[in-house]
Amino acid sequence: MRLARKAAVLLAGGSLICGVGIARADASAAVLRNGDFEAGLSGWQVTGTRTAAKTETGDTGAQLAHRSADRFAVSTSQNVVGLSRGWWTFAAYVRTGGLIGATTISLQGCGSDRYAVAPVTAQDQAWVRVAVSALVTSSRCTVRLTTKGGPGDWATFNRLTLSPGRVTRAIRGADLSSLAKNEDFGAVYRTADGRRGDAVRILADAGANLGRLKVWVDPADGYNTTSQVVATARRIKKAHQKLLVDFHYSDRWTDPGSQTMPAAWQGLTAPQVATKVYEHTHQVLTALKAAGITADYVQIGNEINPGMLWPLGQTWDVNPDDEVVGAQWDNLASFLKAGQRAVKAVDPRTQILLHLTNINNGVDSLTWWFDNVVSRGVPFDVIGLSYYGYWHGSLADLQAAISTLSARYDRDVLVVETAYPFTLADDADAPYPNIIDLDSELVPGYPATPQGQAAAFRSVQDAVAAAPGGRGIGTVYWEPAWTAAAGNGWDPADPTSGNAWENQALFDFHDRLLPAAHDFAPDPPR
Repeated sequence: MRLARKAAVLLAGGSLICGVGIARADASAAVLRNGDFEAGLSGWQVTGTRTAAKTETGDTGAQLAHRSADRFAVSTSQNVVGLSRGWWTFAAYVRTGGLIGATTISLQGCGSDRYAVAPVTAQDQAWVRVAVSALVTSSRCTVRLTTKGGPGDWATFNRLTLSPGRVTRAIRGADLSSLAKNEDFGAVYRTADGRRGDAVRILADAGANLGRLKVWVDPADGYNTTSQVVATARRIKKAHQKLLVDFHYSDRWTDPGSQTMPAAWQGLTAPQVATKVYEHTHQVLTALKAAGITADYVQIGNEINPGMLWPLGQTWDVNPDDEVVGAQWDNLASFLKAGQRAVKAVDPRTQILLHLTNINNGVDSLTWWFDNVVSRGVPFDVIGLSYYGYWHGSLADLQAAISTLSARYDRDVLVVETAYPFTLADDADAPYPNIIDLDSELVPGYPATPQGQAAAFRSVQDAVAAAPGGRGIGTVYWEPAWTAAAGNGWDPADPTSGNAWENQALFDFHDRLLPAAHDFAPDPPR
């Protein structure tokens, strides 16, 4: 099947649609009547503002619409009987316009009532799959679509399914790479009610179950080195969290715009650099092991669309003026394999993750990369993605990337970076221009408020969990504890460089935990 066709099947509700932990349902599980609304509202009951519910023809065929010229509250529901005991998942493709949280889908009367909030899709009005799971202890459930809106608010629904299994947000992580330095420069952290505490423990108590830590080789400020990683990893493991170690293979930040070779490795040949990759990776993980810590996941490189360890590991000619010409896929593959061998030598149970970004460049830009490393026999266990809604497209784009990549390469997908601002202001104690500081830079429908931040974070988590194919395993919030602390700036070589991220932390300018942190909470067990 051509890739484009496969993606279309995934997005159209084909057999690959299921949630994390869901066994693919056979035709006998299709117990929902008229889930595509091809028969109008037959089988459905409308309550509340009845005139606000209607069926219509949209871009994908028949659909249900909730809308009114006046304030309204409407539910469209169906009672389903004959269900077996166990977990069931109700899913719908949704588009909405209006207030955050105005539209929900829910399972009720099953033995446990559960709901999921539909995201605001004003960014591109593309369909997003939303799913909710409940443990059925009786033989019946009510599936319900609800919208409570003002004049002009609306929601549309199609391709509804009810199938056995469960969608969960299995990994709910926090990148704590800057925490140690922030604390050394005076940062403190408080619970929502003002009690001072350990940021790792505060986030773990909120429900975060994984900590991510980056590693640099020889940074100018002495942070994000082996000793720092081991010290913070102890705290992460003490909080009963999993650990993801993020190797940058550089002395400073790496991303699509910079994959700088460590100064001590410059001038080496590609085979010599591969040896350094092995030794550095092995040394860090061995130090963790000596402290009684095993990394659950390891990233071999950070946002490596353009390769890593430039110019020897570039995937395109990043500097036409140097002596290394064109893409160096074989070198990159040798570096990735060296890192993988080192990880597995320390503990074969550790999962290898390859991390890309720039979903906004299209799924083909991601498959191009993975096709090249797969064809060279690079082993890996998990696909990692960065997703910032203000840069990387819509939630529909994210789901399409997760579904396409997981199906094509038979791997789970973890979003290892996401974040959103709770304000556009700078912290008065350490003013420095924020990366996101204008209304025009925000995701439409999600304001830079504590409530907007919380809704944006949860919408990303839910979109990952509900992505067609069922292989989205979780989401990691990037640097929730990087609050403003004078001296802990962007540039490890320049203490005055400032923090452009404090308005996207999960602690406010008074050091208190923000509401978005509560979206680390696990899904109810029943």
